[in-house]
Amino acid sequence: MLRVLVVGLGVQGYKRRRHAGKDCIATVDPINPEADFRHISDVPLGSYDAALVCIPDEPKVDTVSFCLENGKHVLVEKPFRAHSDHQIATLEQVALEKKILCYTAYNHRFEPHFIRMRNLIDSGDLGAIYSCRMFYGNGTARLVRESAWRDQGAGVLWDLGSHLLDTCRFWFGPKLNSFELGSHHRFENFAPDHVVVLSESSVPRIELEMTLCMWRNHFTCDILAENGTAHIESLCKWGPSSFFHRKRTLPSGRPVEYREELIQPDPTWDAEYTFFKTSIEEGRRTDLTTDLWLQQTLRRMSRQVSG
Repeated sequence: MLRVLVVGLGVQGYKRRRHAGKDCIATVDPINPEADFRHISDVPLGSYDAALVCIPDEPKVDTVSFCLENGKHVLVEKPFRAHSDHQIATLEQVALEKKILCYTAYNHRFEPHFIRMRNLIDSGDLGAIYSCRMFYGNGTARLVRESAWRDQGAGVLWDLGSHLLDTCRFWFGPKLNSFELGSHHRFENFAPDHVVVLSESSVPRIELEMTLCMWRNHFTCDILAENGTAHIESLCKWGPSSFFHRKRTLPSGRPVEYREELIQPDPTWDAEYTFFKTSIEEGRRTDLTTDLWLQQTLRRMSRQVSG
């Protein structure tokens, strides 16, 4: 059994504790009275093998560094935001030297229709892919505004934008051209609560829209390609979630359509935790390349927001 410590007993921490089940031996939180310890350094090092780090961005690097230096595997909630690129490179090197896993959690990689979309893209059945447009919106603007730490900086760009950019890399690989800020708005919050990001020179062209002002949570994706189109409507947690693959009819006409609809609880948290455990058992090497790219991309666009 992998003995895990949940660090940060907030919304995400409760989810991680629930899905870790009997693997969770203790929790850490400086404020929550339900936590077993106030600081990670108070936890006996011999009592756990891995930490699930569910804390705000600012203390992440120090907490992850403590774990890695002490030979503990780490799952850290996205985005893994550091003060410099050097910090990420250093943490990766420590993990590699100690042969332990540092993994950044992007649970949407385990969304069934996201996996189905990646497999369709990889199959080549779509032919040349022209355009990918994604929209991700939730209704948390007021919660974020009332938070002591969330309504600041680039706002929704880091929160939901990190998910969307990671999905682009998950589907299309690392050979993507740079992304630029299309627009940003502060409709209700001090930090941007609506952002559009574009990559017009990429193949495919990519457009990402994200907001905290979508009062019914929703996700959509539309991919236009040579041999047809592919679409996702909603996520399992907001179900029903639907996947469409429409095969082009030439020279024109109604396409042949394949559709799959899922009505089920969110499977991504269990799937991601299982992946984390299996990766440790199989000796998977730490690779923070995507985290470095995300940080560089989001930091550059954040400067545009603040500018």
